[in-house]
Amino acid sequence: MIDLQPVSSGEHLRGVFGCYPSGVTAVCALIDGVPAGMAASSFTTVSVEPPLVSVCVQNTSTTWPRLRSRARLGLSVLAQSQDAACRSLASKGGDRFADLHWEASSDGALFVHDASAWLDCSLYEEVPAGDHMIALLEIHALCAAPDNPPLVFHGSRFRRLAEV
Repeated sequence: MIDLQPVSSGEHLRGVFGCYPSGVTAVCALIDGVPAGMAASSFTTVSVEPPLVSVCVQNTSTTWPRLRSRARLGLSVLAQSQDAACRSLASKGGDRFADLHWEASSDGALFVHDASAWLDCSLYEEVPAGDHMIALLEIHALCAAPDNPPLVFHGSRFRRLAEV
């Protein structure tokens, strides 16, 4: 029999959430000519018609309020070799883009080089969800590098996919 227990703390809940692997994305844009962005491991495909994906953002984020008003956002699905890029984009201070190679579109979406996929998006809708905001993003253009395996986050650490 499975012995389910009540949620006892945020740490307990995060430990169980960590049993589910997720990809890691970078959500970025140029703001007044300066790169801005953040890492998001709560990326999910949502809809084909209209083409939508989602990321969940903590309500305490200081980056999302700056990104959400941009006409276009670049979403890069980070590749397995980009754990340092993820750490940099998730950092609270310093220049998050110091060691990253990137390029921006004419609309200001910013894309990280060597990722597994890139999506040019705009904010479609925001949905409040507890201590997070679900940002639904509409995809306008995209590109994939399917031979470049994605970065996987599982059990509070980065992992690599293995072929079976």
